[in-house]
Amino acid sequence: MRPLVAFDPANKDHRRYYAEFLEYGGWGTCPVRFVCPEDFGHDLPTMIKNSLIEYYVGKEFRPKDLFKQPNRRRLMGIGAGGHGVVVAEKQQPKKPKKPL
Repeated sequence: MRPLVAFDPANKDHRRYYAEFLEYGGWGTCPVRFVCPEDFGHDLPTMIKNSLIEYYVGKEFRPKDLFKQPNRRRLMGIGAGGHGVVVAEKQQPKKPKKPL
């Protein structure tokens, strides 16, 4: 019997087993059996796909990245001869000077 394990998207072997499942259409060569929680309500491949999406989105968009300042460059127009684009920094509003 193959051992029962919970799918871990951070585990490279688990991701490889899932890739093989997608390629061959079955778990025949997989050395483990993945368990699907009863409260999930979907089949095992859907559960694995959803956990991989969460894993990769979490890797790409870490909480610190979500609150970064957007790029301050903006499109100003088309360059000479219609080739390329001209970008410029957005001007920050100047604070009014205090009277002396």
